[in-house]
Amino acid sequence: MTAAERFSCAEAARGRGDPMAGTAPRGFVWVLIEHRGGWPVNGFDGLDLEPGTKALVFAAAQAVRARVLLVRRHGRRSEEETRRWAVLRHGPDGAGRQQWGTWDRDEDLAEIATALSTPGQLGHPPVVLVCAHGQHDPCCAVHGRPVARALSEHWPELVWECAHVGGDRFAGNVVIAPDGVYYGGLDAESSVDVIGEHLAGRVHAEHLRGYTDLTPPQQAAVAAALGHFGPAGRTDYTVAETSRHGDRWRIRLVGRPPHPGRVDVELQAHHAPPCRLTCRGPATSSAVVYELTAIRGA
Repeated sequence: MTAAERFSCAEAARGRGDPMAGTAPRGFVWVLIEHRGGWPVNGFDGLDLEPGTKALVFAAAQAVRARVLLVRRHGRRSEEETRRWAVLRHGPDGAGRQQWGTWDRDEDLAEIATALSTPGQLGHPPVVLVCAHGQHDPCCAVHGRPVARALSEHWPELVWECAHVGGDRFAGNVVIAPDGVYYGGLDAESSVDVIGEHLAGRVHAEHLRGYTDLTPPQQAAVAAALGHFGPAGRTDYTVAETSRHGDRWRIRLVGRPPHPGRVDVELQAHHAPPCRLTCRGPATSSAVVYELTAIRGA
């Protein structure tokens, strides 16, 4: 198969102009496990770990609906360096809490189960996760690794490559945790601008997939507010009301100054034409799109 014939889900999505707003998977807790070797196609599930420890971590993560992600620093690293793990939480108050540890033996990962039952600590800087899981989808490596390289040059202590986070067609994908913010469609240049703005407290609508504590239509409503009224901090808009009438959604946001105190957003949901959404899966699927029909600020 020639390069011209090889399908790219990310390039196809960009060609179609697939909307990104409202596509962030729901989630409040992330488990990060540093693993420098090859990543199996199914990530943590495919690792050859001590069975009892692996089952313990999996059960503890399932109990709190945590997402387990394999991570590594960009570039070559010595296998003799101590590996790290982390539990990151986005709290109902919007605060991010983290707990970090190290592991040399598989059994050391049992500490993750204990960490998942404790609240964690405030005050850590956010973690920047760049999906570069080429075994899961080639686009994640093709588009993700240049993003990881560029971001690592600016924020080496914050940035990790990570396993599959969802939305292959939006590669390069970046997740800021425990903020719970998904960005997509990034390249090396745009990623530095977008993440730099985020770290400075300004979330822009462009490249925003959504906030993981909100439902898809609520995510789309926040993106609409950011696009219409300008960038805002992660917690500057909160959802006050959500109602649905058939395929139409009405969402009221409450904003902090200097943003509008109230923003009413109306959306119409519809299914996009069926298309191939991943490189690995040849089957077609129809994604839900939330189209902005009205927005008013007061």
